[in-house]
Amino acid sequence: MILDQTYELIKSRHIDFLNDLTISDVRVGVFLTAVLLSDGSCGAASTNIDSHSNCYKKDRDFGNFSPAKIKGQKVTDLFEDHSGLKIRETLKAAVLNAVSSKLISKSNYKILEGTDPIELVDLTPPKTITIVGAFQSYIKKVAASKNKLYVLELDEEALNEDQKQYYVPAEEFIKVIPESDVVMITGLTLVNNTMDDLLKAVSPKSEVIVTGPSSSLIPDVLFKNNVKILGLTKITDTKLLFEVVEEAGTGFHLFKYCAEKYCIVNEIN
Repeated sequence: MILDQTYELIKSRHIDFLNDLTISDVRVGVFLTAVLLSDGSCGAASTNIDSHSNCYKKDRDFGNFSPAKIKGQKVTDLFEDHSGLKIRETLKAAVLNAVSSKLISKSNYKILEGTDPIELVDLTPPKTITIVGAFQSYIKKVAASKNKLYVLELDEEALNEDQKQYYVPAEEFIKVIPESDVVMITGLTLVNNTMDDLLKAVSPKSEVIVTGPSSSLIPDVLFKNNVKILGLTKITDTKLLFEVVEEAGTGFHLFKYCAEKYCIVNEIN
């Protein structure tokens, strides 16, 4: 999985740095999860939880990364936890985004500050463009470009009525992604572990963009998997981040109050 591969890469390069890190604070909101690490870095990711995790008493979780036990835990221990619970994957994404924020700031990646990935995409028709996730602003912009558009989504109701003509059920990705010239993928797929299959289905000739609050990773592993542009989130106000998450904020709330967009471009692919 992309998250685990990225963690292993960071561990191979910065094990001393990782060994010292703990989770200082955490907020799990309806839509977003935020973490603060002991070095002051913070990160966010889309919340993905097990809706039926407490149905049976024998399955109830009281492990080190269950409620009331997360703060103070070591980052390395989180990534050694292979329980498979969805909240663990959410925490891993948020923590990895926090860790990556420090590493990216000291890197030589091609970084474009204040840039939304859609600004870097050539929308001149005729193209086939697939958007994975109901990015409203992206859907409107691509639809207006008169290109052929598919929107892969788990929930059709996430699209407005006039957008449902573009809807394709998420499980049918193999029908549309291989024929797409441009594929824009939500970072949520990193959290729910569907990113790997999506990337395997992409044509080598396609331009692949990964973006959203969950995708603020060092880009190395994604770039090796033919991603051209990575859209990241820079947290500008940790206190407000935690308030937004606690009050059921979503991605667009982040960019309104406490975050900025930027991109890293793959100069090789």
